[in-house]
Amino acid sequence: MKAKKDRVDEALNHHLSLEAGYPETLIESIKYSLFSGGKRLRPILVLAAGEAVGGSEEPLLPFACAMEMIHTYSLIHDDLPSMDDDDYRRGRLTNHKVYGEAVAVLAGDALLTLAFKLMTGPGMNDDLKPKPVIKAIREIADAAGLGGMVGGQVVDILSEGAAPDQETVNTIHEKKTGALIKACTAVGGLLAGGSEQEIEALKSYGGKIGLAFQIIDDILDIEGEKEALGKDIGKDQEKNKTTYPAVYGLDESKEKAVILIKQGIASLEMFGEKASFLRGIAAFILMRKS
Repeated sequence: MKAKKDRVDEALNHHLSLEAGYPETLIESIKYSLFSGGKRLRPILVLAAGEAVGGSEEPLLPFACAMEMIHTYSLIHDDLPSMDDDDYRRGRLTNHKVYGEAVAVLAGDALLTLAFKLMTGPGMNDDLKPKPVIKAIREIADAAGLGGMVGGQVVDILSEGAAPDQETVNTIHEKKTGALIKACTAVGGLLAGGSEQEIEALKSYGGKIGLAFQIIDDILDIEGEKEALGKDIGKDQEKNKTTYPAVYGLDESKEKAVILIKQGIASLEMFGEKASFLRGIAAFILMRKS
């Protein structure tokens, strides 16, 4: 994971260096959040899914970087006072605490639009076939927008203080977090020339581990350590958010995360050893402490 993270960081640095001439403060704000020490899980999943169907890393890098830009934009906006109102992210002050709310909003907007520029730019996808590229962009737009991450965030906000229920918590988690992770595995398979059966298997894997990822997040907000997480814990309970522990309890939430990870790994059976890295990522999600 570290080797792939370094490769993604190198590519992100390269692509941002091409954006010279934009307002300096905006670029600083973007870099502040984009290079704040994230695990790069989403872009790594794009690369790993491509490898599972026999693809190479290089043609997928622009899309991998785009997924990290979209993820980072969502974090900047999630931290705003009008959303989750967080002061810290990954052990540092959140973007709006450093650059102000207006610049933070615009940094998020810039990252989202830059992601789509990156996926469609000249020279970025010359080695890829046009139809899979269009399908991949559509997949990402669906996962990031109304039917995915943005829609999930709205349900999350509107459900604060309401009595937690299973349908709501599943909707929030599958859309707000799971949809983008699922899209990462689908996009890697699509762009690397995977068959319809292979892409469906990768989607199944991505959907299961994406939901597990958010359940682990819910658990860490209760049991995690502030130093490891780089942010305050207990905020979900404080704001009466609809989480898995609030609906199912802590022990059952842990069991559900384990089951989902096992189901995700089982989805990869057809790939054999080519999916060993994806299996390792699933295990990492279950054991993570931050």
